[in-house]
Amino acid sequence: MTRLPHPLVSAKRLKQRLDAGEPITLLDARWVLGGESQRPAYDEAHLPGARWVEFEDALTGTPGDDGEGGRHPMPKKKSFQAAMRAAGVMNDVPVVVYDAKNSLAAARAWWLLRYFGKLDVQVLDGGFDAWVVAGGDVVSGEDARTEEGDFVATARHLTAVDAEGAADLADRHLLIDARSPERFAGQNEPVDAVAGRIPGAVNIPALSNVGPDGRFLSTDDLAMRFTAKGLPTHQRVGVYCGSGVQAMHLALALEVSGVYPDPAVYVGSWSDWITDPDRPVESDAWT
Repeated sequence: MTRLPHPLVSAKRLKQRLDAGEPITLLDARWVLGGESQRPAYDEAHLPGARWVEFEDALTGTPGDDGEGGRHPMPKKKSFQAAMRAAGVMNDVPVVVYDAKNSLAAARAWWLLRYFGKLDVQVLDGGFDAWVVAGGDVVSGEDARTEEGDFVATARHLTAVDAEGAADLADRHLLIDARSPERFAGQNEPVDAVAGRIPGAVNIPALSNVGPDGRFLSTDDLAMRFTAKGLPTHQRVGVYCGSGVQAMHLALALEVSGVYPDPAVYVGSWSDWITDPDRPVESDAWT
């Protein structure tokens, strides 16, 4: 059985590995929800040798005409493979992916790479900001290396569910909503057309699992938080959010904690759930 690396790597440890000449494919996946491409930030400064990954092109599929699949559906296997090859991902070379700070986009890339069979992948804890604070070198301009990788995507190495599967988890097991408490309660919905949550879900905001510096809380702290929510007592656990980004961040935190590896991710999440008006909606705003 293949031994998986720890899902996180510190800036200090990454620098040591690179300085020692270890071959590592670095992916820059900086992204802002609803904002413009962060490619200019990459061009201005990035880790030496890092290749750019455009979130909306590489890490998401195409929503259906009626919004089915959510805002960020699961990418097709062939298109994801092509995007990762274009970014230089190799079958036999470890990958470290980073974003600006809080690892939302990096966690999405981590989960998708794991799902499609790239097991030796880690997230730079604290992202680009942590690298700079640690004294790591940065370079500007487009990376000169354009060679393609040979990554072969093979699906379903992690667990994903659709709306029906998420409903079953909420009804008979445990389904966690990774959005902010306000969005979970249905009291403030800045993105989607319908406010509320999947009935029966519980709330653990993804970003509550990182500190002000963007780094994840310690393994022990995360384990205590998740244990307090009763996760170890459940045979099956699922996660969702607005469009599958914070859900994958929460999946990463669960992996780090050791409490519940490989929770089922409802990739379409709330933005897919609300495309069917027959699906029930729960909201504290009505009580």
